[in-house]
Amino acid sequence: MVPFATSTLSPAAREAAPDVITIASAPAGHPYVARISAADGISLLPDPPVPGAPAGVWWPPPVLDPAWIDANRSAAQLLHIHFGTESFAPGHMTTVIDAAHKAGWPVVYTAHDLEHPQLGDQVAYAGQLDELMRGADAVITLTEGAASAIRDRWDRSASVIPHPSVVAPDAVTPRVRSFDGIRIGVHLKDLRPNVDGPGTVRMLLDSADRLRRDGVPVVAEIRLHHRVRDDAARDEVRSLCAADEHATLVEHERLSDAELAIALSRLDVYVLPYRHGTHSGWLEFCWDLGVPVAAPLVGYYAEQHPDRSVATFAPGSGADLTSALASLISGSDVARAGTEERADIVAARREARRQTDEAAAAAHAALYRRLAGRPS
Repeated sequence: MVPFATSTLSPAAREAAPDVITIASAPAGHPYVARISAADGISLLPDPPVPGAPAGVWWPPPVLDPAWIDANRSAAQLLHIHFGTESFAPGHMTTVIDAAHKAGWPVVYTAHDLEHPQLGDQVAYAGQLDELMRGADAVITLTEGAASAIRDRWDRSASVIPHPSVVAPDAVTPRVRSFDGIRIGVHLKDLRPNVDGPGTVRMLLDSADRLRRDGVPVVAEIRLHHRVRDDAARDEVRSLCAADEHATLVEHERLSDAELAIALSRLDVYVLPYRHGTHSGWLEFCWDLGVPVAAPLVGYYAEQHPDRSVATFAPGSGADLTSALASLISGSDVARAGTEERADIVAARREARRQTDEAAAAAHAALYRRLAGRPS
């Protein structure tokens, strides 16, 4: 997703506003971070430029460098680590945390991923989690299930602060046409390691066929980036779609946030294609847009929104996915794409998000103030 503007203060402005706490965040220019840093009295340092990378690219985060922390020790009061740690070698995060503590900065770590979606082999990342859980002054995560896993594995108590909105509060809601049939979609993106492309498509096409035999007019829309990480998986997805007259494969470049919102809003149900993971920003995006989600029983996806707009299925089970899809299609608290009922759901959720986003930002601000020794 595109970077969001961050709240920043010049050194002179910080001196004039001593109650402001400035955060060095890894990263700063991410929509999640923008939401949870929106409380009064909280400022973010902008992401330093990444050598050789285009403007707006924050990975690997230059903030996670002991030399950068030492050089900028007077510019911030706290380090908050979110994403991008997998870019570094084992032991590096320990040196980062030590440098932050030497600079007088407490360290907060938000455990978004207990299994990393960008990695197949999790061994090195598991060791990195050991470093982060051992060294951070405070740990946050997004669901009670993840907090329980952190308690069991590392004997750390993690504060649970749910995922904030993904769609910006002032974003224009996409207007899409209604569809006579029922469009079930999946976006395989670039086939990163935790995306089971062929398995998900095979299961989705099987489920769609089962539903059609029961009289439900289902079609499947599969999206895929032109550039992928697994050519063999892409070719298998192409073959599966070509053999099914009720499936449409759309291959395209990476979509902008606005384009992605339109693509998702056209769907009656979205299927998460993950073989492993912990939490899902895509599930949150769909929830903001009123799109029901079928989520695999891995990680803690089902806990992110424990309402009837999310139904779960056992990975690899076409019958299980069929039941999940049927429940979402016929649910009384979900609505078809392009309808007034869907628009009403989106409006209600946007209002709910205003309140929960404010609460999330306030919870983060209170934690920052406590760790920095500031009055609440």
